[in-house]
Amino acid sequence: MAAFTVSHSFFFLLLLSASAFADTGMIGINYGRIANNLPTPDKVVALLKSHGVDRIKLYDTDSTVLTALANSNISVVVALPNELLSSAAGDQSFADNWVQANISKYYPSTKIEAIAVGNEVFVDPNNTTKFLVPAMKNLYNSLKKNQLDSSIKISSPIALSALQNSYPSSSGSFKTELIEPVIKPMLDFLRQTGSYLMVNAYPFFAYTANTDVISLDYALFKENSGNVDSGNGLKYTNLFDAQIDAVFAAMSALNFNDVKMVITETGWPSAGDEKEVGAGEDNAAAYNGNLVRRVLSGSGGTPLRPKDPLNVYLFALFNENQKPGPTSERNYGLFYPNEQKVYVVPLTQAEVENEKTTPVNGSKSQAPAPSSDENDVSKAKVGQTWCVANGKAGDEKLQKAIDYACGEGGADCRPIQDGSTCYDPNTLEAHASYAFNSYYQKNSRKTGSCDFGGAAYVVTQSPRYGNCEFPTGY
Repeated sequence: MAAFTVSHSFFFLLLLSASAFADTGMIGINYGRIANNLPTPDKVVALLKSHGVDRIKLYDTDSTVLTALANSNISVVVALPNELLSSAAGDQSFADNWVQANISKYYPSTKIEAIAVGNEVFVDPNNTTKFLVPAMKNLYNSLKKNQLDSSIKISSPIALSALQNSYPSSSGSFKTELIEPVIKPMLDFLRQTGSYLMVNAYPFFAYTANTDVISLDYALFKENSGNVDSGNGLKYTNLFDAQIDAVFAAMSALNFNDVKMVITETGWPSAGDEKEVGAGEDNAAAYNGNLVRRVLSGSGGTPLRPKDPLNVYLFALFNENQKPGPTSERNYGLFYPNEQKVYVVPLTQAEVENEKTTPVNGSKSQAPAPSSDENDVSKAKVGQTWCVANGKAGDEKLQKAIDYACGEGGADCRPIQDGSTCYDPNTLEAHASYAFNSYYQKNSRKTGSCDFGGAAYVVTQSPRYGNCEFPTGY
């Protein structure tokens, strides 16, 4: 095994790393692909750009994805899968070849900014923990040989299960059996190379397991009385901050206060099994939306690290229909495979700022007018939203919802009558979408006015059914 070496300019790297964290935090999205119905990578890149998303995280180094991302200006975290850890750890030439084939080949056209070495390795049933740090060191040496060590960081995402204690946050500590073999060597490596710790944090899991003591409002960043940490006197108003500070406390206990952190996974499922309390679209929209607002508000970091901006990757881009496990695992996506949003959530600072100026007390929305080019939906401006039918709801549910919208609901359904401008295409989903959107716009896009018992959802790109133009306001 080749010896691990660190550049003499690592103090410069530390400075470079610190400067990469702006005053406001950043939002990225995990792009998983355990599904058989997802858009092509080219379409995914177009989707990301249309929504202003400029950072993603992958779980591999798929060539079609990395090629599609070339010249997109989207920053990418790639991954070395767990099954390659032992090879990368035991053979420097393997690491060299992997970096050449999966990093150097695409960089800098594809804006690779970090390599996630494995994923939640400590809970890998194949017992790959002992290979983690040696693999990280060999990959770093490979980057250095290619003069990429100052541009691309090396880290590894850990789960909160790596903690021995997490409550209260001030008592946070790593599991004893992990500290000397892997935690301390890894943190030391991160410090020396100017990198950061990757952490996967899911308040959803903690809430569902402890609904008797954790309030839903506390888990969803909603207004609540908060909790005071008995150990440090700090007040916590949300579970996410408390979880992150437990990791910071664990790092501090080992004297690694100077190592930064990025939250590489967090999210909330829009659907779940009967026992998965709290799963649902409204809660997912609340958690992810409030988290994005918190990160992009510039209000700082956690109570324990208030000057460190939060840097977060939401999980995940799409619902992935082939993921094993409970229903929730297949329903973390912000988007359906058809590229429509599962629910409305801001993804950029511009969208967050737009929310602040949009009336919410029943007055008409002041969203910009639609693009004059009705064939170019990508020109839709921030703030515009429409309501469309959920084709998976079933014909009976859609028909009942149409009957309500066009009747008691007061939607203008004349354009979808036989012979009218929006009658074609003559499908239930198309007619339902027009009716639902009419109702939604007439109700000033109020929260809850695009639901119809799960038969509808909000989208941020203008729907197109044939030549029918959907209204954006009344």
